[in-house]
Amino acid sequence: MILGISAYYHDSAAALVNEKGILAAAQEERFTRIKHDSAFPVNAVEYCLKETGATIGDIEQIVFYEKPFLKFDRLLETYLSYAPSGLGSFVQAIPQWLKQKLHLPREIKKQLPGKWDKPIVFVSHHESHAASAFFPSPFEGSAILTMDGVGEWDTATIGIGEANKIRLLKSMKFPHSLGLLYSAFTYFAGFKVNSGEYKLMGLAPYGTPIYKDLILDHLIDLKDDGSFAMNMAYFNYCQGLTMTNDLFSSLFGGPPRKPESNISDREVNLASSIQAVTEEIVSRMASYARELTGHKNLCLAGGVALNCVANGKLQRSGIFDNIWIQPASGDAGGSLGAALFVNHQLLENKRTTETRDSMKGSFLGPAFSNQQIGKFLQETNTPNHFYENESELLEVVTSAIADGKVIGWFQGRMEFGPRALGGRSIIGDARNDDMQTKMNVRIKFRESFRPFAPSVLEENAEKLFDLETNSPYMLLVAPVKKNIRSKLSDEQNKVMKDPDLLKRMRIKRSSLPAITHVDYSARVQTVNEKQNGRYYRLIKAFHEKTGSPVIVNTSFNIRGEPIVCSPEDAYRCFVSTDMDILVLENYVLHKYEQPAENLKEKGKYLSSFTLD
Repeated sequence: MILGISAYYHDSAAALVNEKGILAAAQEERFTRIKHDSAFPVNAVEYCLKETGATIGDIEQIVFYEKPFLKFDRLLETYLSYAPSGLGSFVQAIPQWLKQKLHLPREIKKQLPGKWDKPIVFVSHHESHAASAFFPSPFEGSAILTMDGVGEWDTATIGIGEANKIRLLKSMKFPHSLGLLYSAFTYFAGFKVNSGEYKLMGLAPYGTPIYKDLILDHLIDLKDDGSFAMNMAYFNYCQGLTMTNDLFSSLFGGPPRKPESNISDREVNLASSIQAVTEEIVSRMASYARELTGHKNLCLAGGVALNCVANGKLQRSGIFDNIWIQPASGDAGGSLGAALFVNHQLLENKRTTETRDSMKGSFLGPAFSNQQIGKFLQETNTPNHFYENESELLEVVTSAIADGKVIGWFQGRMEFGPRALGGRSIIGDARNDDMQTKMNVRIKFRESFRPFAPSVLEENAEKLFDLETNSPYMLLVAPVKKNIRSKLSDEQNKVMKDPDLLKRMRIKRSSLPAITHVDYSARVQTVNEKQNGRYYRLIKAFHEKTGSPVIVNTSFNIRGEPIVCSPEDAYRCFVSTDMDILVLENYVLHKYEQPAENLKEKGKYLSSFTLD
């Protein structure tokens, strides 16, 4: 068995694989409840071992997802290039490197649950991404495109995968980076870097790309192959503690938006503009990858591969016949990629492709049995109803969804990656006019403009969405079919110019208003029984009851917290929000039956929440 680890930067994680496939993977944040936890993944490692009944003594290799000395080389060279202006950033970063990051073999061995005397293997950051993209994919051969902020020096690579080997052919180098360019606009729009990029993507359809030419003329020199050079005079991330500087602010008419303040037309149009530029860059890189490799298939990974709007347009462009995207495309997935790289590339273990992929639906985290859940509920004297028969359980839940209730759905293994896929989800009726507002404001406690995703029966997806392929990991945005769209009235078109994004969002655009974004798009998850099991059967039962093969699916968490992992996490989220029902495997909990003392935390979130 091979243990892969990502740590000390963003989204620490651990993954365990062997010659037969992927065994387990999880992010540390799910156990510590610290969002994007970058500490060594002690809990994730322990989970992976426990899931397989293994000990450290059973592990053949331990591999880390990047090469720290190369990364340190990049940091030193960058600081020296900008000296003395980068002194503040240098002083903040170097002590941690000298104390910990330059001594990773020692640090890793200290943190492991057992003695490890063998060497630690180090794989480069983008090799880890590329391995996570290709090796689990369904393709015998494929082009590989990785795009993120930065690893050691690389910020994007084009590679090729064949059988059990990958090769990186071309790369872009720091500081020129699509991920950092997008993050610069995330920062400027008032959102948190490395977590607010989703918000910027969700905001983009409200605006128009009026700044696209300004970005192309002043900020980047874009080439036909998708590579580009950034005009670093406008950026501050090499030498400072912010992403942009005063020159950037002058170009776009003022300083960055303050977090939590009102969103103006400037931010809306900036989001639209950088999204349009991103889509153009991704398209050009993909075209060059097709030309360079000659392959008809493409595998994607790296943080930029989570931009599902760009993915959807790339898929519809026809540049490649088939596209597969790693569901844990960010740094967490680097732990899995590093382990797979050693398994196939270095140990030369045979790779066997599967029809869909070998990610097991990305359900690679912990599961909790009815016995474990029952013990928790009994020990805490929590009112509940147990349903031995699944059909009775699904009848109760589908009736509640049809009645406009919001359900916390907890079943099976936890998802690996940022998307809830039916293991740890909050679900509701996509036909309900008020569902999006209710979920955003009263349950997720997040920005009103952000869209929700539909989970749709795979066999019905093409009837509702312009989707030419399956999208099991919620990584493709597709247009809603014209026949279910609603034509806007003159009054509604006037509202679409209102600066209040909540008013714009509330306009009904289709027969599925809760999942239809302002540009008539949706971030689709296609659901099948083999990968999704009971979640598929729930939606099928809902379809039989209501005629609708689609429900709303959003991650089971509130703003600022990771997706829930355990029944305790799920219950805490349930009683802290306006969720109506919690389903823990075969147990159903109703909010109105819960003791008053268990609901006291609810006010804490409601009183402190303000809409962006």
